[in-house]
Amino acid sequence: MNYLVGLDDTDMPGTKGTGWIAQEMCQQMKGLWGHFSAISRHQLFVHEDVPYTSHNSSMCFEMRLLNDNLSEVIEEMINFIVKRAERGSDPGLCVAKVSNIASCHSLLNYGKRAKQEILSKNIAYTLAKEIDVHLSEHGGTGDGIIGALAGVGLRLGGNDGRYRGWYHLGNAGTVINVEKLCSYPFIDQIITESGDVIPLDISVAIGSEKIKTVRKGSLQVVVAKEVSPEDNISAKVKYRTITSREAKAY
Repeated sequence: MNYLVGLDDTDMPGTKGTGWIAQEMCQQMKGLWGHFSAISRHQLFVHEDVPYTSHNSSMCFEMRLLNDNLSEVIEEMINFIVKRAERGSDPGLCVAKVSNIASCHSLLNYGKRAKQEILSKNIAYTLAKEIDVHLSEHGGTGDGIIGALAGVGLRLGGNDGRYRGWYHLGNAGTVINVEKLCSYPFIDQIITESGDVIPLDISVAIGSEKIKTVRKGSLQVVVAKEVSPEDNISAKVKYRTITSREAKAY
């Protein structure tokens, strides 16, 4: 069975972010409890009345259990969070069965709202109860449940967020075939900024040494934009992958 797991607010200023905690939790549990996907980062509303550590983003990943033992897995996750979350943080955890929320418009709408307005724990708990997903807080104010639920909703929508990690696939300006890029297990497609899929027989230039993947069409993709004179790319290619700075828009 497949589940989406959302995690938020496990860190404090000057410490490892929630993404690191999520990654370490997946690494510790994989093989023993199930299989875990790449982790996506989802940007939430940035406002002076919203307490957050650095960028107010939540993490989400997909989990496929080896056995039908969800309650045990959730307990294991909670124990990990309690042990690893920074003192003073406000951790929240959300776990949702994908087949139960696949067409849940209220969850999709909640995720979108979390990017545009201030939400409350009461709103989050009410929705979680209505759609029957696990939502729990594990320290501090517990405000992390707001982002944890939002992360699940945004990942479910399939067109929000960027994946954790950078990939070094060549120096800036290096020309590489799209089919070669898509042969890596962490790249499903190369798409344009407008969302068009670039054919496998096309070559693109590497925009910067760090390549970031984003979530589009429920896939892990690399975005490429048309080459401009300012890019200083001598090769005759139409597209280049977006730079690490440009990836921050996702």
